[in-house]
Amino acid sequence: MASIYPLLSVIPIKNQTSKLQNKSRGISHVPCRASNGESTSKFDRRDVLFGLGGLYGAAALTNQQSPASAAPLAPDVNNCEPATIEGNQHIPCCPPKIHHIIDFIHPPHTTKLRIRPPAHSLTPKQQFNFEKAIHIMKRLPPNDPRNFYRQADVHCAYCDYAYKQLGFPNAEMQVHWNALFFPFHRAYLYFFERILGHLINEPNFVIPFWNWDNNEGMQMPKIYDNPNSPLYDKLRNPRHRPHKLLNLNYHGDDNPSYDVVDCNLRWMHKQMITDADTAEGFHGKLLIASHEANEETGMGTIERSPHNNIHNWVGDPNAKNHMNMGAFYSAARDPLFYGHHANVDRMWSIWQGLKNGKPRDFDNPDWLNSSFVFYNEHKQAVRIKVSDCLDTRRLGYVYQYVDLPWLHTKQTPRLKKQLKATQAPQVIKFPQGLNSMVTTTVKRPNKLRDEKEKSEKDEVLVIEGIELDKRYWVHFNVLVNVVDDGSDVCPGNTEFVGTFTTVPHGHNHRGKTSLRVVITEVLKELGIEDDESVIVRLDPKVGGDKVTIGGMKIELQPKGR
Repeated sequence: MASIYPLLSVIPIKNQTSKLQNKSRGISHVPCRASNGESTSKFDRRDVLFGLGGLYGAAALTNQQSPASAAPLAPDVNNCEPATIEGNQHIPCCPPKIHHIIDFIHPPHTTKLRIRPPAHSLTPKQQFNFEKAIHIMKRLPPNDPRNFYRQADVHCAYCDYAYKQLGFPNAEMQVHWNALFFPFHRAYLYFFERILGHLINEPNFVIPFWNWDNNEGMQMPKIYDNPNSPLYDKLRNPRHRPHKLLNLNYHGDDNPSYDVVDCNLRWMHKQMITDADTAEGFHGKLLIASHEANEETGMGTIERSPHNNIHNWVGDPNAKNHMNMGAFYSAARDPLFYGHHANVDRMWSIWQGLKNGKPRDFDNPDWLNSSFVFYNEHKQAVRIKVSDCLDTRRLGYVYQYVDLPWLHTKQTPRLKKQLKATQAPQVIKFPQGLNSMVTTTVKRPNKLRDEKEKSEKDEVLVIEGIELDKRYWVHFNVLVNVVDDGSDVCPGNTEFVGTFTTVPHGHNHRGKTSLRVVITEVLKELGIEDDESVIVRLDPKVGGDKVTIGGMKIELQPKGR
């Protein structure tokens, strides 16, 4: 298997270079660059930014940008409010009062990088240090920002609308459902890890990752299942303890009829490769400063699934709001959260290297200069920008290499006879609720495309105007070319083109979003490239009565760089 992400501390540099050249694959060195461009604010927001000690450099605030690009996003950490959840319940998740903020400085450059290991293969010493550090962190005074539960509150504050956007008091800050998802969680885990290492005086301490994308990791790691361990959390689904197989497209069904491992691997290929060809496809939509977080947004492939599915799989169905992992405000109270998100972070590192070292992330200056504030191991409030987070090696760590069985495991068509045109359903008018399955035909923009056109642009199915109440778990699947009951279609089949999954969060937020799935190869593999329209089915599994679909269309999208 080709090496996709760096192993500078595992493979000697000389041998690694040779290996990457032979395999023609390797993660690029994505510089943690600040933008050379500059952006313009629609009003005197730059005065607010500089008033906090020069939040952004002058060069980042004077370039000519389109009016839609107002400024980088940042939380107003000096004005934090309790998060409000279902039932109008207030959750106090603001950190200790922040009086002074320092800017992030990368750790000194070193060839000895810390290596995060898979959770299922920790050495006894690694497990001991991990448990010891979490134990000490949980016993810190409640007013210490490094306390385990104060650290969990950080996730609550950024994810359940405790913060407003700096300079925009009517716009809420949110790091889910948009392109801040990966950089926020990378920075969050970075400071969490640094605090743990400091508490046990281990500068090379690393947190493990739950490698749920590999056969061996498709169950809850056993280190988290000991009731006598500080890694244990009683608010988990009791049916999903080891050795219960993890379904990466979980929607409440504990006994699916299909081969879960095979479908998991094929689903990972789709989410990491097929649908993640562009920065927006992988990261999600850019959130524009001054826009409400519940306005039109869009999750990237991995956030949508399997990230959300795993949160719902771990959370306790008998607890309020499926706490802990099943709700954003409580998710980080479970130590397993950090193993889960370490693997999410690992997916970003792998994705960055899948195009032979070519840069793949957004180069939008407002995204690069967006920032977050965390407490470090010395109880100092630190401002870190997205541009600081683009390369794990600049942060001093990499991931231990684990085989990627999904890398070349594509979806395959189910064994059904090809549909005839006479079987096509009628066109349905939208908007449409999802109380039950919806099957309709969607017209293609141009079926007569030559190979050159196909190499330049993908056909993308867009489910638009998805309106829902974000307080509830919602899950629906998107199938193509299915007119029977579709009970034998699994995420490993070509017909299974997408899924939409949420983790409950926020207070009475009617959110609007969209779902985009690439269908270029789907049409070819199903033998329907010459059809003028495509049969599309939306199959609700959870919370369909909380969802309204605005419409569906197929459009052409330039391929990723």
